[in-house]
Amino acid sequence: MTRILAWLVVVASLCVAASAGVSPGSISGYVRNSAGVPQMGATIELVSAGGQSQLAYSDAKGFFRLSGLVPGNYDVHVSAPSFLPTLREDVVLASGAGKVLNITLNTLLEAVRMLPPLKKGDDEDDSWKWTLRSTANRPVLRFDGDSAIVVETDQQDQSLKGSLALMAGAGSEGYGSAPDLGTAFNIEQSLFHTGTLGFAGDVGYGDGTPDGVMRASYVRNSDDGYSQSLAVIVRRFSAPDTAPRGGALDAIGMSYANGFSVGDLLDIRVGGEAQAIQFLGREVNAFRPGATADFHLTANTILEYSYATSEPNTRASKGFDSAPADLSESGPRMTMVGGEPLLENAHHHEVSISQRFGDNKLQIAYFNDRVKDPALLGVGEVESGDVLPDVYSGTFSYNGGELQAQGVRFVFQRRLSNDIVATIDYAYGGVLELAQPAVNWSQVSNSLQPGWRHTAALKLNGIVPRTKTRWIASYRWTSGQTLTPVDLFDASAGQTDPFFNLFVRQPLPHFRGMPGNMEALIDLRNLLAQGYVPVVGPDGQTVYLVQSARSVRGGVAFTF
Repeated sequence: MTRILAWLVVVASLCVAASAGVSPGSISGYVRNSAGVPQMGATIELVSAGGQSQLAYSDAKGFFRLSGLVPGNYDVHVSAPSFLPTLREDVVLASGAGKVLNITLNTLLEAVRMLPPLKKGDDEDDSWKWTLRSTANRPVLRFDGDSAIVVETDQQDQSLKGSLALMAGAGSEGYGSAPDLGTAFNIEQSLFHTGTLGFAGDVGYGDGTPDGVMRASYVRNSDDGYSQSLAVIVRRFSAPDTAPRGGALDAIGMSYANGFSVGDLLDIRVGGEAQAIQFLGREVNAFRPGATADFHLTANTILEYSYATSEPNTRASKGFDSAPADLSESGPRMTMVGGEPLLENAHHHEVSISQRFGDNKLQIAYFNDRVKDPALLGVGEVESGDVLPDVYSGTFSYNGGELQAQGVRFVFQRRLSNDIVATIDYAYGGVLELAQPAVNWSQVSNSLQPGWRHTAALKLNGIVPRTKTRWIASYRWTSGQTLTPVDLFDASAGQTDPFFNLFVRQPLPHFRGMPGNMEALIDLRNLLAQGYVPVVGPDGQTVYLVQSARSVRGGVAFTF
């Protein structure tokens, strides 16, 4: 009996000693898309070898953390709306260690771009293979038991990616949307696993020489979840027919962006673009800085201050520039007064607080805007030295004098399912309006006045699982006629174009011998032609000032 008790004491001592040597660990990381943009609200599921699972959600920085983990092997599943699921298998966690993963989410289109040519026997519908192949070359940053940093990478070669989109518009009988052709292309080459070299362009074909935007860029994704970027942008737009020879607008710009952290509390991102513009014999130099500062009050609460000097380009949210390069979207935003070109000069300040709870996200923001020489949008033919026509969109720009506005914004977003996300946006703020509609063209500048408007929007976006159709549908209502949108610099999740809009990307069947893959595109903006404010033109014909001109465009896109 004494010998048995002695053995029990020895076994218990060994168990206590073994358990004392086991310290809990943690797995954390960053979730971003292929462009390096942090993805808030992604679902991270950690599954142990024994089948037990834990859930976490990424914050506005794309960061997540699961702590108190016992040593062992884990599988990490990451999913988010409009992205393919990502799986990391056999993530080994040692006792007391912490591991940081860089996880990149890819859309179906991006995953297909990186696939090798199909061979006989390959399953074209195996999305998990696409996901694993497309993320296999992403670096994984981990901390070992001695807190040393080790970067794990796959030695697979980086493939060249490219896309080409051909768009055409339908004439809309005086509502804008000229039926000209447009071409958008993008070529990317990964360098050294963390960098991407890109060349992109957007060209429109009007009555004269094809004009548009060309962009060469280099982006480096750092291990702390931020990216540094450097780009050179060249723009060329046709001048009015009445302009002297050589009066096209030529602009070259260089942009830079960088981000860094101050501990775990503060994230700062700064950048800007220097522009040199030549138009109608006049040279203008401008610098467009911007910055954001995020204060992480808690794991799910972020207080942010942002400063901007140019309106956000929202076309990137659709995956690529689907519309022709026109003055109203691509910048620099120019107007003319008495035949003299003027450059829009804007300053936007915003303070917001964002809160995530489960599948829901809520944002409350206050903004203050000051815009000198704002570019208002018009539709129709006006023979005057005070307009700047755009041959690609069938619209023109008109100088709005000055806009000083402030307001508040409320955004609520909820994931309805794995495939659908709903966003509700409400704002109240200052706008520019006409004292009365149908005034004569010569009285427009004197009739412009500030006003206050309510606006509300509903946006739904998602993907159809069976057909892989990606879609975005939105409608924005405004309480009365106005020439500028409420919350002109809105770059939140609730941002939408005014009135009814629909964007669809439909993958088409892949035929043997066809290079790459093909999608059908539909891009409809302000389809109901709402918000048109009539004005009597110099020739007595009616022209319109609008927030957003109706645009009906469609085409195809190829990826290689």
